[in-house]
Amino acid sequence: MVTLLVVHQLFNDPKCPVICMDEQPIQLLKETRIPLSAKPGQLESVDYEYERNGTANIFMFTEPLFGWRKTVI
Repeated sequence: MVTLLVVHQLFNDPKCPVICMDEQPIQLLKETRIPLSAKPGQLESVDYEYERNGTANIFMFTEPLFGWRKTVI
């Protein structure tokens, strides 16, 4: 297993890039109530009720030696 510190010491070889990948699952939420308009001297009122609207995964790919990254949803 190669640690990140070792990766940054490797020689930059375009024929053999070092690709790192990370995944982050997220929950998609849908608001179910309309916010109440703000009154003079008060902030807008928002209810915390929501509806679950599925899930998604965010993938991030990086190449630390050449300094690029790409995010895919």
